[in-house]
Amino acid sequence: MPTPSNDTLARLAAVIESRRGGDPARSYVARLFDKGTDAILKKIGEEATETVMAAKDGDRTKLVAETADLWFHSMVALAHFGLTPADVLAELERREGLSGLDEFALRKAVRREGNDGGDA
Repeated sequence: MPTPSNDTLARLAAVIESRRGGDPARSYVARLFDKGTDAILKKIGEEATETVMAAKDGDRTKLVAETADLWFHSMVALAHFGLTPADVLAELERREGLSGLDEFALRKAVRREGNDGGDA
C-alpha cells in the first residue's frame, strides 16, 4: 500500500476546486460551495465534535475516519477562501522547530500589540 503524502492533499484540493460552480444536485462539494460559508463552517464544527467524541471513546478506527472528514471539510473551507493545503503546510513548516509555548507567547504578544491602538 502506498504511503500517503502531500500529493494526496494536493490531488484532493484539485478535486474540491473542480467542484466549485458545479451542479449542487450532483456534487456534495458543489452543494457546500453553493450554500456558502455558514454551511461549510457548520460542517467543520460537526466533524470536529465527532472527532472529539471518537477520541474520547478510544475508537482508533473511528478517530481516523472522523479526522479524515474534518480534514476534508477544512479543505473545502480553505478552497472557499482561496487557500490550499500548501498554505497550511507552509505555516506548519514555519513553526517547525519552534517551541509551542514560545509560538503561543509570540501570537499572544502580536494580538496584544494589535489591540492596544498604537497609542504607546
